[in-house]
Amino acid sequence: MYHYTEPTKVSILGKENIVVDYNLWGTYIVRDLLTNVPSATYILITDTNLYDQYVPSFEASFSEVVAQQRSPARLLKYHVPPGETSKSRVTKADIEDWLLSDERDPPCDTKSVIIALGGGVIGDMIGFVAATFKRGVRFVQVPTSLLAMVDSSVGGKTAIDTPTGKNLIGAFWQPSKIYIDLDFLNTLPTREFINGMAEVIKTAAIWSEEEFERLEGNASRVMAAIRAPPEAGDRRLSSVQSIVKSLVLGSVKVKAHVVSEDEREGGLRNLLNFGHSIGHAYEGILTPQILHGECVSIGMVLEAALARHLGLLDGGAVARLAKCLSSYGLPTSASDPVVRRRSANKHCTVDQLLSVMGVDKKNDGKKKRIVLLAGIGRTFKREATVVSDRDIRVILSPAVIIEPSITTSSHVSCTPPGSKSISNRALVLAALGQGECRIKNLLHSDDTEVMLNALVKLKGATFAWEEGGQILVVKGNGGRLEAHGEELYLGNAGTSSRFLASVATLAASRTKDFSILTGNDRMKKRPIGPLVETLQANGAGIEFMESKGSLPLYVKAGQGMKGGDINLAATISSQYVSSLLMCAPYADKDVTLRLVGGKPISQLYIDMTTAMMASFGIQVQKSKTEEHTYHIPRGRYVNPPEYVIESDASSATYPLAIAAITGTTCTVPNIGSASLQGDARFAVDVLRPMGCKVEQTKNSTTVTGPPKGSLRPIQEIDMEPMTDAFLTASILAAVAQNGRSRSTTRITGIANQRVKECNRIKAMEDELAKFGVMCRELDDGIEIDGIPYTALRKPTGGVHCYDDHRVAMSFSVLGTVAPHGTLIQERECVGKTWPGWWDTLRQPFDVGLEGVELGVNQASAKNAQQSDKSILIIGMRGAGKTTTGGLAASLLGWHFVDLDTLLEGSVGQTIPKIIETSGWDDFRRHELAVLEKALHEKGKKHILACGGGVVEIPEARQLLSKFHRAGGLVILVQRDIEDIMSFLQIDKSRPAYVENMRDVWLRRRPWYLECSNYQHYGTKAGQEEMASPLDGLGRFLNTVTGCGQALDLIKAKEQSFFVSLTMANVAAAAPILEEVAVGSDAVELRVDLLEDPERRGKPSSMEFVASQVAALRCSSPLPIIFTVRTQSQGGKMANEAHEDIHNLLNLALRMGVEFLDLEISLPDDVLRSISESKRNTKIIASHHDPNDTLSWSSGSWVPHYNKALLYGDIVKLVGVAKSQHSNLSLLQFRSWALTAHPSVPIIAINMGIE
Repeated sequence: MYHYTEPTKVSILGKENIVVDYNLWGTYIVRDLLTNVPSATYILITDTNLYDQYVPSFEASFSEVVAQQRSPARLLKYHVPPGETSKSRVTKADIEDWLLSDERDPPCDTKSVIIALGGGVIGDMIGFVAATFKRGVRFVQVPTSLLAMVDSSVGGKTAIDTPTGKNLIGAFWQPSKIYIDLDFLNTLPTREFINGMAEVIKTAAIWSEEEFERLEGNASRVMAAIRAPPEAGDRRLSSVQSIVKSLVLGSVKVKAHVVSEDEREGGLRNLLNFGHSIGHAYEGILTPQILHGECVSIGMVLEAALARHLGLLDGGAVARLAKCLSSYGLPTSASDPVVRRRSANKHCTVDQLLSVMGVDKKNDGKKKRIVLLAGIGRTFKREATVVSDRDIRVILSPAVIIEPSITTSSHVSCTPPGSKSISNRALVLAALGQGECRIKNLLHSDDTEVMLNALVKLKGATFAWEEGGQILVVKGNGGRLEAHGEELYLGNAGTSSRFLASVATLAASRTKDFSILTGNDRMKKRPIGPLVETLQANGAGIEFMESKGSLPLYVKAGQGMKGGDINLAATISSQYVSSLLMCAPYADKDVTLRLVGGKPISQLYIDMTTAMMASFGIQVQKSKTEEHTYHIPRGRYVNPPEYVIESDASSATYPLAIAAITGTTCTVPNIGSASLQGDARFAVDVLRPMGCKVEQTKNSTTVTGPPKGSLRPIQEIDMEPMTDAFLTASILAAVAQNGRSRSTTRITGIANQRVKECNRIKAMEDELAKFGVMCRELDDGIEIDGIPYTALRKPTGGVHCYDDHRVAMSFSVLGTVAPHGTLIQERECVGKTWPGWWDTLRQPFDVGLEGVELGVNQASAKNAQQSDKSILIIGMRGAGKTTTGGLAASLLGWHFVDLDTLLEGSVGQTIPKIIETSGWDDFRRHELAVLEKALHEKGKKHILACGGGVVEIPEARQLLSKFHRAGGLVILVQRDIEDIMSFLQIDKSRPAYVENMRDVWLRRRPWYLECSNYQHYGTKAGQEEMASPLDGLGRFLNTVTGCGQALDLIKAKEQSFFVSLTMANVAAAAPILEEVAVGSDAVELRVDLLEDPERRGKPSSMEFVASQVAALRCSSPLPIIFTVRTQSQGGKMANEAHEDIHNLLNLALRMGVEFLDLEISLPDDVLRSISESKRNTKIIASHHDPNDTLSWSSGSWVPHYNKALLYGDIVKLVGVAKSQHSNLSLLQFRSWALTAHPSVPIIAINMGIE
């Protein structure tokens, strides 16, 4: 609880001009102003959003105090439009004209005092007004946002924006007083509070580790308070008032000290720009959707990573900074899902970012200067440091080129990060344990971050960092977990998902009664079935939510494990075993765990788990009478005071392999023969037989490679004890030679590598083929034919890493000798286990690196593979699948396959004969088998037309849905059911329906929609019409395959036009459409004005609208703009018909229209849904103001423009012109918009007065 005392004052430039506390606004400020900043005239300037809320109360306080003191002082008031657009020359001039107006009687003079009430925009602009009005008058800052409190209000920087950039015209003008009233934070929107926390964290990161620790320790309490629901009222910070004041004061004091030392930004004040060099670059591209603090947060992580890359900062400090930022809800990457959603997936190219960074005021000419950390709470220098574009580009780029540059005399000592396997086990055991444990050398990676966050959310433990992030202090709750009640997102962290599946079953129901474990698309395909089924059999309330055998999982609280005898199949993953072992002590009774189904995979990892459990006080007994059986007693872990994590032995294979492949020497000083990890044998069992000199003690390993090009192949090696290391071995085998015509290495025992982050065996075969290395996939392994390293080809398109850290690091080893340089895509995926891997290559190994942006001509292999992916066609018999499929194949230059014909060929009978002799069930079985085979064997560049009834098979529906969810195209070919029925009266090539055809259609229709992501509607079912190219199939395919260029062609024109079709039936008007659309670049279909003859006075049916789109495609070659206009926006659709509108917009996307008009007045969930599922359709985000409530000149259109930017590829704003001035203001607004966002076309129109 906060107890009121005298406000805290902070000195700046030798005067206590900063006042910080609660309840300052009003009487306190008025009295202090009259005493310490006396004037006859005070001018309060704010924006229209704040005026009504805060000005009247202040005016009342002012009048009361002035009357009490019998002061002659007066208060003038003025307000400006809110938002960044007000921070302009125009607004500044408006304020100055108002101040100089004859209406100000007596006039404002040089002794007047201006009070700036608002956020950074108001403070910056009003400060600049004060700096120039009558050559400078006094002014006072009253910041209302957290960002302004800790940043812009302190220091005297004032400025306005220009079309060239932000804050380029301004002055240093110190405020006479800064009143930081923390009560404003009670009503500050949550996102704005979080936005300001970026600057608070920044200040601590550069100046005070003690303050940083305070931030880390209070994150959960502060965020719980700030996220309080609206009913908490304006006192939501009451439980954390003291904490918030302490955090704000800590930040303000640092900035005040720095400003006092360096008022005019000569050097030291540059430190306050940590995170801003890169952050401002992102802000320049992503504004206004992504806020200043959010961009600075991203910038801080990247600039810290840059310091790590340059060898100035420990990787643990980078991870610690990122965790602190994320604990306050701030993004740490531009690929953060929230950033992607808010910015509508806007892409920031590296060249764009570097270009914006090039105009940073800190720069030294063309040299970029960046603030570099040396540790938490301290910087490398007391000023910004010059950093080369090459190094910055590596950090910003999604891909990297490795240049072969290691010298043969190299002798490197390299300490890999902590073991991922041991780190995750230690976190689980310490969280389940009782007491405090200091964990040293914990791996700082994406995987452990996922585990930490999940354990915190399950209330398993609290965590704190010591010694600059080198030690993690875990306070375990002894297994007393609580259900989270929401999704625990685990990304692609397989270890975390398997361990947490068992851990989550232990959670009790206190405030929530369930938890959900989920991950990314790849994680949802990785197996977890045997573990979940075993937990279910033992009484745990855990269920699959989507595909059986994979995430997401629903875990019911309070059921736990019963214990007793448990059988588990352990031939797929040892992590299933470890998961159960670690949680077994908390079962209702002792556990006997039997591993069935054969020899367990990766026995050494099971042994690691039991050894670690012993370190935490639970002794697992391995049965002496039953094979692969373990006895685990009930109990509670007791945390050891300290636990040291070994370095990761799998990761250690990469630096050791670099020595082997380059003929140099490398020592890993903390992994030897005494290691718990099976991969520690890699040097002895793999590198030594390949010709390397290996020296291994209990605690270290040194490898010296043979002369470059002299590695020997290994005839056969079983790598089951170290399966993850097979990728490293495969890379070395690719250049291993024995002087024979075929130098083959055979690796076995690695079948489980097919179900890791990707199918690693297939990945090695495909990616090594790009270098000219031949491989053969085995049932449980791979064969590699080695070639001279000088014969390695340059991989076309680079190495696709499948978002797999081990693929990326393995091929980086090959890149150290590949003669043409090696492009590695998805550079950041190494963050899973070794975030600083590229820095390690650059520093001790001195490998040349070049950051690369993957452009149009360097699209990733994944995208290339996706564009070649076969297309499936489904639909009722007689809908035209065969004809449509044949035309599509001809247009794309692909092969067409009718699966019914394929089925008949494989069985040797016609379909009617199969059904006659074997029945429908047997026919459906054949149909499913043909579909599965076609997907496997004809997965690229084929058009596959399925039988009409394929959706009757549940397994087939699952296959089709999975195919389109993975990015494939499943097209529903559809025609009017009456046309189909007429057509089938003359088609006797297929068996007759045994039920009414309309009933069949109605039953199948939801299945067809579920199994497809596009639909193509034909106008008629007659054979001649179906074969006609006029149905627009080519344009439809262009859109759905991403080859359409409608927007690019229109943007290339100086002026473009579209015609709006406001008719009730477009099909009926087909004869005149060509004449109507003369000179237009697109045609707008006003769906809200269509009149379905079957639904008089009601919204048109989906089928009718689909037929209208099809008719328009057949009648006009122009791109279609699909528009549903509501009544409030000047249309006919009911404003509240959100569901109908949503369905119509989804139909437009399914039909592959080129453009979709999306009203931004629709509910946010509708806007997000359409934006996220738009695929290749371009969105015109529109807002209409038919009632003339908005003004182009006042800034009131800006919020609507900003919202349209969030969702639209094109922005369309329609206002009303009451005079010629309205049109001139519109032109000025349009000019501003194109300057601010030149890549986003804007349609700005004024309607006339009726």
